[in-house]
Amino acid sequence: MNIGITCYPSVGGSGILATALGEELAQRGHEVHFISYERPFRLPENSPRLHFHPVVINDYDLFKYPDYTLPLSVKMAEVSREHRLDVLHVHYAVPHATAAILARAMLPKEIQPRVVTTLHGTDTTLLGRDPGYGPAIHHALTHSDAVTTVSHFLKTETQRVLGFKGPIDVIHNFFTPRAPKRSREEVRRELGLKNEVLLFHSSNLRPLKRIDLLLETVARIEPRESFKLLVLAGGSFAPFLPEISRLGLTNQVIVRENISDIEDYLQAADLGLFTSDTESFCLSILEGMYFGCPSVARRVGGIPEVVSTNETGLLVDSANADELARAVESLLINPVRRHALGKAARLKANEHFSAAATVPLYEDLYRRVCSS
Repeated sequence: MNIGITCYPSVGGSGILATALGEELAQRGHEVHFISYERPFRLPENSPRLHFHPVVINDYDLFKYPDYTLPLSVKMAEVSREHRLDVLHVHYAVPHATAAILARAMLPKEIQPRVVTTLHGTDTTLLGRDPGYGPAIHHALTHSDAVTTVSHFLKTETQRVLGFKGPIDVIHNFFTPRAPKRSREEVRRELGLKNEVLLFHSSNLRPLKRIDLLLETVARIEPRESFKLLVLAGGSFAPFLPEISRLGLTNQVIVRENISDIEDYLQAADLGLFTSDTESFCLSILEGMYFGCPSVARRVGGIPEVVSTNETGLLVDSANADELARAVESLLINPVRRHALGKAARLKANEHFSAAATVPLYEDLYRRVCSS
C-alpha cells in the first residue's frame, strides 16, 4: 500500500509512535510518505520505502500568526496525487485530520485517499473541552474513515467529552527498541553513578506531567545517597532549576535534554517514576519496560492498561508526594522484588505491546477502510 503519515515531528509519544509505525510498515513492503514541517527526529535517512515531504510555511504579514493547516493540506493533496496514496494516517485531529479532510476534497474522487485519525490524548482531554476547537475536532472525526485511540480510557473520554458516536478502534502503543550504542556501564559512568539505584523520568515536561510533584517526591525519598534521578527531557529543563535548588536536589537530579538515543539511558535505569495528572497511555513507561525497568506511577488515565500494579510496577492512587516516595522506597530497599517486577514488565511489553502484535492491526484497518 501507499501510506501517508503526518505527525508532530518533535520529541513526544505521538511522534515516536508514528515514526516507529512508518518504519515497521516500510519493512513490511509498504511505501510510506511522511508529511510534516520538519523531519521526525527519529526517522532514519535513506531507508528503503521511507520518504519525507517537508511542508513550507510562509510567514505573511497579512496573518498575525503563521498558518500551518492550509500549507499542510496542499502538501497532502500534492503527495496523494503524485504517489497515489491509499491512506492518509494522521496523528492528532487538529490540525492534521482537518488538513487531511481538506486535502481529500481537493482531489478527484477516484484518487482520494482514506483518512485514518489516531488520537493520542490532547485532542480530547485539552482541546476537546475548548469551544474554539471541540466542534472542529468532532467534525474531523466524523469525516474520518476510521478513528483509533491508544487506550480504552481515551476512547471513553473521546465519547464523553466530544459526544462522538462513531466507531473507535483501540490500538495500543508499541515500542521497538533500537540496540544501545554504548554499554550500561559506560552510560552509568557518564552519569557519575557508582552503586546508586537510577530512577528515570522521560516526558515533554508539559504542565500535566507534574514535574513539580516529581521533584517533591524525589526530595522525600530516603536515604538520598541510595539513588539518583535521570530526567530525559523533551525540552528545556531550565524553568525547573530553581525548584531543584530549593529542594536541595542539585546533586540528586541529572538532566539530559532532547536525547534521540534513549535506549542508551533506559538500559542504565532501574526504576521509572511518573507523576502525571493524566496520561492516555504513557509511552515512556513502556519504553522502560522493554529494558526490564518497572515504574512507580499514579493510577490515572490509561496507565493501568500499561502497568499491572504489584506485577509489573506500582500504582499510587493519590497525588501525595509522601505516598509516591514510600512506593519508590519499597523498591529501593528490595532489589529482588524490583528485579521481579522488571522481568514481568519486559515480558508484558514483548507479549502485548510489540510491533509484531500491533502493526498488523493497523494494516488490517487500512485494508478495511480501503475496501469499504
